[in-house]
Amino acid sequence: MQEINQNKKLWYFADPMCSWCWGFAPTIEATRQRYAGRLTIELILGGLRPGTKLPIENQQRQDILGHWHNVQRITGQPFQFEGAMPEGFIYDTEPASRGVVTVSTIAPQLTFPFFLAIQQAFYVNQIDVTKSENLLQLAVGLEIDPEQFLQVFMSEATKQQTQANFNQARQWGIDGFPSLVIQNKADHHLLVSGYCPAEKLYPKIDNLIEPA
Repeated sequence: MQEINQNKKLWYFADPMCSWCWGFAPTIEATRQRYAGRLTIELILGGLRPGTKLPIENQQRQDILGHWHNVQRITGQPFQFEGAMPEGFIYDTEPASRGVVTVSTIAPQLTFPFFLAIQQAFYVNQIDVTKSENLLQLAVGLEIDPEQFLQVFMSEATKQQTQANFNQARQWGIDGFPSLVIQNKADHHLLVSGYCPAEKLYPKIDNLIEPA
């Protein structure tokens, strides 16, 4: 097995309530397995709609559902459309993102599994992942202590760390999700912006990590 290149890292910028990130879920999971032991892959919460206060209007809901149908058509990922985003739903992605930061603090090895659990809950099971009680149940499903989850989730430090994720996305010029950024020591550049199938992604990564 090849050793991990400590100088190179792949940053995955995503949001757990981003439909194209859900479409990309099988690819990023396969990528993590394919390059395990060869490349460090880290998740950054990009912040799709953090801090949204108003419920979505009917036209906005229809527009979003249109995106979901497009994602399903292109990627084959499952969605439950009927009853999705019911009246009064506030599409605030900060709590779900903070939930991921919480889990990454408690059990870093569960960061990607928890991110995936939120996606599955939201897009397939129609669970309102803007609610802390639902995020708690998903965490418990991964055998995370509920009291510890809530304590970390509600802490000011975790709120600030979540905001720091959003800030990093902006500072690096990331304006769409999913996005992949390759970092080599202090340098970084955008590898992929938007959905990219595995057969197109892997050659891009191989060209950057394989020795010349």
